[in-house]
Amino acid sequence: MSHSVRHTVQLVMGAVAIAAAVLCWLQVTSLVDVPPVTEGQPATVSVVYDPPLMMLSWLLATVGGVLAVLGAAGLRRDRNR
Repeated sequence: MSHSVRHTVQLVMGAVAIAAAVLCWLQVTSLVDVPPVTEGQPATVSVVYDPPLMMLSWLLATVGGVLAVLGAAGLRRDRNR
């Protein structure tokens, strides 16, 4: 596999990983009903975060960023040769 193909694949995989991170992040939050603290008070809604999905989105964003930088730097280095 030539260097430019490898760097292009890294760049594409980085973009895919970043897109997957965004999709995971959109699913991280959910709304739950919180009962009233005292009688006669209204119920409220709270945001709950899903820790495994949050960690997965951070991991995918990190991997995607590293792959994107490696791919872009490699393509630039090949172009300057």
